[in-house]
Amino acid sequence: MTSFCVFSVKVALCCVVVLLAASPPFSHAQLDNSFYRDTCPKVHSLVREVVRNVSKSDPRILASLIRLHFHDCFVQGCDASILLNDTATIVSEQTAAPNNNSIRGLDVVNQIKTAVENACPGIVSCADILALAAQISSVLAHGPDWKVPLGRRDSLNASFDLANQNLPGPNFSLDQLKSAFERQNLNTTDLVALSGAHTIGRAQCRFFDNRLYNFNGTGNPDPTLNTTLLQSLQAICPNGGPGTNLTNLDLTTPDELDSNYYSNLQLQNGLLRSDQELFSTSGADTIPIVNSFSSNQTLFYENFKASMIKMSIIQVLTGSQGEIRAQCNFVNGNSASLATLPTKQSSEDGIVSSM
Repeated sequence: MTSFCVFSVKVALCCVVVLLAASPPFSHAQLDNSFYRDTCPKVHSLVREVVRNVSKSDPRILASLIRLHFHDCFVQGCDASILLNDTATIVSEQTAAPNNNSIRGLDVVNQIKTAVENACPGIVSCADILALAAQISSVLAHGPDWKVPLGRRDSLNASFDLANQNLPGPNFSLDQLKSAFERQNLNTTDLVALSGAHTIGRAQCRFFDNRLYNFNGTGNPDPTLNTTLLQSLQAICPNGGPGTNLTNLDLTTPDELDSNYYSNLQLQNGLLRSDQELFSTSGADTIPIVNSFSSNQTLFYENFKASMIKMSIIQVLTGSQGEIRAQCNFVNGNSASLATLPTKQSSEDGIVSSM
């Protein structure tokens, strides 16, 4: 990544080449955009119908479904392990610190699975449903569209420990963010592009209130937080309050997946520390990327699409690996009666990870 690609026409072309140079192809191994062409040709429209209907009453679900896909892929790959409930033999990822009382949309995924099973029983994996729901959510939020490589299979287990270890947190430094992404073979451009998903959605006060009153134990607010935003956030999140009040991640267009996220960072209006770190870390190679995405939304969209596809193929199961779950919350043959944790509903609206 070079630091001189910023604003001029000649330089902008440089940015396109440099930023997209590491982008993956639109397929991977046994994954294919038309995987269900013969076996479940209406799968995309089935997923879209459910997501669109839910989003009419809950527009925040679009951010939640993108985030759910992210939280799945960062833990033993894109295998729908995040959907597995606690059983006698499985410790659910849903109760890991980055997910507990935070992830949303599990019930919506189950609605999608029911619709798909009614049309194409035993054909479409829950992992593919998560990937499709994320892509459709981007489109419904007026963001970019892309062809989703399909053919993933579902895991037979989950990893509570990896969920705690691998998912980046809202107070991560830039070095910590980079390390978390590098473990998934995602580079700095992927980090900045995928963080742009924070242009939609909301976060609970508890994930950023340390920036408002006692940043890093100093007894003062985070100096990288815009003072006007600080005052409005202090009104929403009183010191010592419950920490569950909500505020938009993007101050300007909170329900549209656009490049305003990056403009917000330039004005020190990033809500989470992990957001603002991308721009306010002195000398960071993320700064010119933020500047480029802020000034060129098309460039952001192209990189967001490429990075979402790249993320969606992390350690996928294909062929005879794993299985196609009949129910997304349980491996096949494991009765729901064994569950000790009911499927979470979309009642929570927290943001824990950096995406």
